[in-house]
Amino acid sequence: MLFPPRLTLLPALFACAGLHAAPLAFTPCADAVLPGSLCALQTVPLSHGKPDGAAGELQLFVRKIPSQGKPKGSVWLVAGGPGESGASFYGLLPTLRRSFPGYDLLIPDHRGTGYSSRLCPAEEAAGSPGGLALAGAEWGSCFAGLNAAPERARQFSLTNAAHDLRTLLGNTGGSGPVYLYGVSYGTQLVLRTLQLGPLPVKGVLLDSLAPPQRDPRWDLSQRSRVVNQVGLQVLADEPALALYRRVLDKVALDPALLAAIPGKNLKHFMGSLLDVPAARARIPYLLRDLDQGETTELASVRALLAEAAASLGSYPQSALSIPLVSIISSSENNLRPALTAADIDREEAGLLFASPLPRMLLGGGLPTYAADAGFGELPAAIPPLLILQGTLDPKTPYAGAQAQVAALQQAGAGKVALASIGQAPHFILWTAPACFEQAARRFIAGKRADDCSL
Repeated sequence: MLFPPRLTLLPALFACAGLHAAPLAFTPCADAVLPGSLCALQTVPLSHGKPDGAAGELQLFVRKIPSQGKPKGSVWLVAGGPGESGASFYGLLPTLRRSFPGYDLLIPDHRGTGYSSRLCPAEEAAGSPGGLALAGAEWGSCFAGLNAAPERARQFSLTNAAHDLRTLLGNTGGSGPVYLYGVSYGTQLVLRTLQLGPLPVKGVLLDSLAPPQRDPRWDLSQRSRVVNQVGLQVLADEPALALYRRVLDKVALDPALLAAIPGKNLKHFMGSLLDVPAARARIPYLLRDLDQGETTELASVRALLAEAAASLGSYPQSALSIPLVSIISSSENNLRPALTAADIDREEAGLLFASPLPRMLLGGGLPTYAADAGFGELPAAIPPLLILQGTLDPKTPYAGAQAQVAALQQAGAGKVALASIGQAPHFILWTAPACFEQAARRFIAGKRADDCSL
């Protein structure tokens, strides 16, 4: 069943921090991650429903990449996830500078990630055995601590993060226009932030738009079906599909060949290739090689995946916050909480491409929070909005983005445009940088962004 979205404003439920408070106090960063960058901390309530700090406070970390020359304005960059820090953008700075020439880049760490306050302060400390990631016995003590204090854990929510972002935007400082960019989960966070009321931004650019939250076709429990649909588009003819089915049967009967597949799951591995255009293009060659019992092409494809991952860089803040992934994903984006491992086995049996994500949602073992008034709703008003969406996105599907765009346009919340990026997968900034640069430059110039193709 589909539920129509409604327009909503959340301030009735939360006393919001006022916009345009004191600008963030940036100073030279203590680390040497990005020479010349500036850093700041912003104090926010643990619970924005108790803004007096009665429930406690958190620190939000923000890194500023100053413009080269006098700044024209500022661009805030909101990472995906949930669970990713702003470090996911650091390796993409050359593209970002070309896309937003003359603009300061402001990169926050979502609550619970990077150098912002963490869910497990001791276990996720920089000086702990695993650094900012959990390692060894830290997993058990972190999870035990969160379950012992579930109310604190529940404050690491999408809506509290939206209030965080609203506070940061109000404290931008400087002069010139302010733009807001979000990718993947970050698009959901930006739209939730816009539900809280007007923001001091000239425009919003969303990359790989999350689908309507109430639509059961595209929630995270359906990720394998989404991946499979894209995979079938890539293997567009029956001979290729027949070859793949034969390879699946062969791998299942050959322990040595199965052991060579990462994770020993060919469907999951093939699904992962859809994220990287260069690896995706090698799928026909990989299948022919595996059909002959060879692994030469497999090694080449794995090298392409490693090269793509390395292009994002590796930084102390890069580690994903698994506890935050579990809490927000289970609370916000899983419409089938009763799903079992047996259910997933049955569903994957009928697919050629799959994802490990539905299985990761099973029995998270951490506190979740109830949906609030913002769940599945739309902002009452939005600034000019441009959406960049890949037509072969295996994470936030193209059809889901079209549905979300149609809902926003039907609601009449503001000017909404969709630029389709042909043959592109997820995260256009990363996977189709030339298309991203072209669209971003036209958007900040007040011009229409055209469709583009890889």
